[in-house]
Amino acid sequence: MTIKCIIVDDEPLAVELLASYVNKIPFLELVGKYSNATDALEGIKNNEVDLLFLDIQMPEVSGMELSKMVPEGTRIIFTTAFDQYAVDSYRTGALDYLLKPITYATFLEACNKALQWFTLVHQTENQPEQEIKSIFVKSEYKLLQINLDQIRYIEGLKDYVKIYTEDSPHPILSLMNMKAMEQMLPASRFIRVHRSFIVSKEKIREIDRNRIVFGDVYIPIGDSYKQAFNEFINR
Repeated sequence: MTIKCIIVDDEPLAVELLASYVNKIPFLELVGKYSNATDALEGIKNNEVDLLFLDIQMPEVSGMELSKMVPEGTRIIFTTAFDQYAVDSYRTGALDYLLKPITYATFLEACNKALQWFTLVHQTENQPEQEIKSIFVKSEYKLLQINLDQIRYIEGLKDYVKIYTEDSPHPILSLMNMKAMEQMLPASRFIRVHRSFIVSKEKIREIDRNRIVFGDVYIPIGDSYKQAFNEFINR
């Protein structure tokens, strides 16, 4: 697997150091080096970019702001001299947070983490739908494998999803939007019934006045999803 990456940093020496590190790692391909967010966004538009090595404190548009503008499938490793942004980096779904001065050893460790992430995503996306039995999601800084048999329903909350399973009293929180979550799940087993809810078809036991009942939880069926849901029920 080859991970296409770019470096975004307003310090030329930092850019060249990271570029030298990238060139030592066989599974990385450097497709761009940029000193500001505006040029980086243009480069992302013109290239297929999997991974950003991104500084945070930059003029005009910060790295944290840029991280919210990149395509959904592009992952980020922050490279910064300041540790106070670590919590904010978690909220953006960054794969890692490296403090300058960055050694090759810590850089390689972060890149191996990225390789693991992309490998797991690739395996999940390329499994035949009927063979998919589990998915991997990121929760905090961990990759969690969730068996599809255990999922009851998923709730969307802005940039996060809550995954409710039968084997845990607490939901799994993951930084992901509902569209990405829906694409990961096989349509033969899951159905979206509301802009904020996806449910497991096989877990539906009770429907009460256009609401799916899971114990004391009532999930509404949105108007734009009623036709598809009724067709499923009729089948």
